[in-house]
Amino acid sequence: MKKHVMGIASLFAAGLMLFSCASEVKEANYQIIPIPQEIVMGQDGAFTLANGTKVLYPEGNEKMQKNAQFLADYVKELTGNTLAVEAGTEGKGIILQVTPNEAQPEGYQLKVTPENIVINGGSEAGVFYGIQTLRKSIPVGQGISVSLPAVEINDAPRFAYRGAHFDVSRHFFTVDEVKRFIDMLSLHNINRLHWHLTDDQGWRIEIKKLPLLTEKGANRTETVIGRNSGEYDGKPYGGFYTQEEAREIVAYAADQHIIVIPEIDLPGHMMGALNAYPNLGCTGGPYEVWRQWGVSDEVLCAGNDDVLKFIEDVFTEIIEIFPSEYIHVGGDECPKTRWKECPKCQARIKALGIKGDKKHTAEEYLQSFIINHAEKFLNSKGRQIIGWDETLEGGLAPNATVMSWRGEGGGIEAARQKHDVIMTPNTYLYFDYYQTKDIDNEPLAIGGYLPLENVYNYEPMPKSLTPEEQKYIIGVQANLWTEYIPTFSQVEYMELPRMAALSETQWSAADKKNYNCFLSRLPQLVNVYNAKGYNYATHAFDITGRLVPNTDEEALEVTFKTIDNCPIYYTLDGTEPTAEALKYEGTFKLYKSCVIKAKGIRPTGETRVFQEEVKIHKASFKPITMLQPINPQYSFEGAGVLLDGLKGNFNYKTGRWIAFYKNDMEAVIDMKQPTEISSVSISALVEKGDWVFGPRKFSVSISEDGKNFKEIAKEEYPEMTLDNANKIYDHTLAFDPVKTQYIKVFVQPEHKLPNWHGGKGLPSFVFIDEITVN
Repeated sequence: MKKHVMGIASLFAAGLMLFSCASEVKEANYQIIPIPQEIVMGQDGAFTLANGTKVLYPEGNEKMQKNAQFLADYVKELTGNTLAVEAGTEGKGIILQVTPNEAQPEGYQLKVTPENIVINGGSEAGVFYGIQTLRKSIPVGQGISVSLPAVEINDAPRFAYRGAHFDVSRHFFTVDEVKRFIDMLSLHNINRLHWHLTDDQGWRIEIKKLPLLTEKGANRTETVIGRNSGEYDGKPYGGFYTQEEAREIVAYAADQHIIVIPEIDLPGHMMGALNAYPNLGCTGGPYEVWRQWGVSDEVLCAGNDDVLKFIEDVFTEIIEIFPSEYIHVGGDECPKTRWKECPKCQARIKALGIKGDKKHTAEEYLQSFIINHAEKFLNSKGRQIIGWDETLEGGLAPNATVMSWRGEGGGIEAARQKHDVIMTPNTYLYFDYYQTKDIDNEPLAIGGYLPLENVYNYEPMPKSLTPEEQKYIIGVQANLWTEYIPTFSQVEYMELPRMAALSETQWSAADKKNYNCFLSRLPQLVNVYNAKGYNYATHAFDITGRLVPNTDEEALEVTFKTIDNCPIYYTLDGTEPTAEALKYEGTFKLYKSCVIKAKGIRPTGETRVFQEEVKIHKASFKPITMLQPINPQYSFEGAGVLLDGLKGNFNYKTGRWIAFYKNDMEAVIDMKQPTEISSVSISALVEKGDWVFGPRKFSVSISEDGKNFKEIAKEEYPEMTLDNANKIYDHTLAFDPVKTQYIKVFVQPEHKLPNWHGGKGLPSFVFIDEITVN
């Protein structure tokens, strides 16, 4: 985490965050995040913001009074200056106004002249976002005055729903920590907090009619260590929010124009509730609040009328606490194992006349019955439901909004069915994923790889939808699941600055987005992070290295860059780079094995060390052709990564591995000339819980013409067992030396997952990295 690198304050703050004398004047910069829709600079003149500047709001408007006080608090925090908050509409100072605009209630105009700053919003929320723009424009420094050049900013959000999800079930966070999370949202113009309150690992919200939900269901006896290692910490864990505390959080968010959307995840993810009320399950228990991570087979019994009453009782109290139009009902990852065996569930299927078909099983249609029941109840109370994209299975509830997390497919399908959609695909917007490939120096995470640039480059409007269908994409949200995030400091680290990239996707027009421009604006926002004491990640300020094979020259091309183009020094022998090492002057080529280390050196500090080991072999950087397709989801840079001399680590989403699914891997390497070889090796990553298995067969064939091949070596492997470790497996085929120009490498994956696996009978993925030829 940030602790082991010099803070960004020391990297950039020399000119931006010095504690200044009272006479110093610093100029505001309107190039903020998210970038406003229109910034028109004035001809001349500036407004000076200093101690005693007035903030005027319309008398009798409590929301505007709070807005004014927020602005005064922000300025005090950033500059040390105290502003005078007063009721009124005329005078010299900062004037807050509302001109109702139903079309763009969150839009605003911010106009600066030498006499005044006027923020005019389409609603009180619009004024609040104008205040955020002013806040982020102000330089940071105690005791300074601020010169704000004349400008007119006209701005409004691209999406009405701009969300952030926070899981407080897997790990519990205090009321003050949730409030701090809300403060982070308002800084980034985010207006929805999706609050994940219940799950297998703990029920976190008081329901007075069902007191055991928090007396028992909020507490697990211990927690698994690491990724379901089978070892536990032996420490009881729990916590929940009283209804009064939840109302306090809702009000705190509302003051910052953020709506809290509660999630009660059903009918799966219910071990907390089943522990408290075992009669709600198919087997009657006993059930434990889950001590591990993952998806439990124990779910609410869809054939039990007590479950329908339970849903109504819970939501009756939830809607009294949360005034939001939307209530999230979950609907994700609900195994149907128990329902298939449960007499009550099968009786319900029979009574409803449910029959399976080619699209869905009878049990999947049964889930729709449960979701529909929740929706009808909430609709009768004037509320609407949101559900994860699994709610498409068995048919959508009539008025449901779909949250598309398993890629964009569910969102696309729902939009075509004329349902509102919130895009939150895990490949772009799951902030519990690693944000760097250097996972050895990161806190433990669930896996994945989601760097800042990938978040920023996400475009939520699928091109496959027509303009009419795109209208159903109402918002964008990032999710934070907290299985591996036990502290709020780590929440900040995983969220920031990726939340900044998210905010620009949510707020700014698509044609305004440019990643390099975004990076140039990021240090100014980081100054605010420093003022708030946020524990943000600093990877964006380190070296970005790109290593690409050049098959024409049979070399590896290396390119480095940093956010501020600082001097970069590197070595090729594994030694620590200093200012005396080779200075990076532009892309260079590697022809031999080496260990690259590079470091950016600034006057105020150094970056982390960038490091890669390159192992060159006889087939490195040679042309390679795939005879069977790479799985599109995991194709990354394509087949060239198999011969780039770079080995992947135990994270299959970094781009070093490519995957094959529902077909074999069959690759032909062109050695360009007859070459003597005596062995071929591959590496395969195994992560059984993710359906990633090792190969069942590996063979090598050779050819002189690239058409007629002769097999010269092969090996078959047994079906993997539950006891086989999740790790990287290396496989080598050695044979008598032979000369050849073309080499065919064949890998057969596990075509049917074994009976002990949750996906039994279905195909596995096989992930392959370097093919090494010697």
